[in-house]
Amino acid sequence: MSTTNGGPVEATASNSAPQLMVLAQYIKDLSFENPNAPGSLQQTTQPQINISVNVAANPLSDTDIEVTLRLEGKAETAGSVMFNIELDFAGVFRVQNVPQEQVQPLVLIECPRLLFPFAREIIATSVRNGGFPPLMLDPIDFVALYQQRLAQQSPQATA
Repeated sequence: MSTTNGGPVEATASNSAPQLMVLAQYIKDLSFENPNAPGSLQQTTQPQINISVNVAANPLSDTDIEVTLRLEGKAETAGSVMFNIELDFAGVFRVQNVPQEQVQPLVLIECPRLLFPFAREIIATSVRNGGFPPLMLDPIDFVALYQQRLAQQSPQATA
């Protein structure tokens, strides 16, 4: 037991409870290209849109981790690029009292899940400001993305 301001402070379960805190979130990089404007704005056919997603984590200290959600999108129709968009949206997260074996799934699943709604809005607004209807990304299954990442690493570990 310790004291602060003259009163006793007892160790409680909340002092050792697992914690995930968002300390900051920000755009690291944003690029929107409309290389064939104004012709691309006059297209009447539905474009083929391809989206890729990647998650990266960078430890900043023993408890703080920067997680970057990278979204890349490309819309094409009739072999012509309508637009390209790339977004690196990041957050700094503090992870405390989490067992070591659970840190990686927490960082690569829950952290991007918290970042995604903000990144989705940035993408939608950027595409709309580029002269197109907003691109509303479907929810992403970060558990499946994490499992896919583990599966890709497993064969490399045994090689």
